[in-house]
Amino acid sequence: MPSLTRTVRIGSSHGLHARPAKMFAQAAKDAGIPVTIAKDAGAPVNAASILGVIALGIDQGDYVTLTADGEGAEATLDTLADLLSTDHDAQ
Repeated sequence: MPSLTRTVRIGSSHGLHARPAKMFAQAAKDAGIPVTIAKDAGAPVNAASILGVIALGIDQGDYVTLTADGEGAEATLDTLADLLSTDHDAQ
C-alpha cells in the first residue's frame, strides 16, 4: 500500500507550540500507524514525537506535509489535518 500524503496550513495563531503540538503528537501516536510531518522542504520527523514536532518551529500559516502508511491512513490524515488547521489558541 503506497504512502498517503497531505499538505495542511497551520491554523493555530501561535503555531505548533506545546499544547497543540502535544494534541497533534498524541493523535498521531493513537493512530497506530507510522505518520511523519515535514515543514516546507525539510526532513520529515515522527509525528508522534512531541519534541520532534516542536523542533520544526511551525508557525501559523506555515504549510506542512503529513505522510501516513498503513491501514486507516486516509482517516488518520483527515483527523490530523483537522487538528492542524484548527486554531486551538482561539478558545
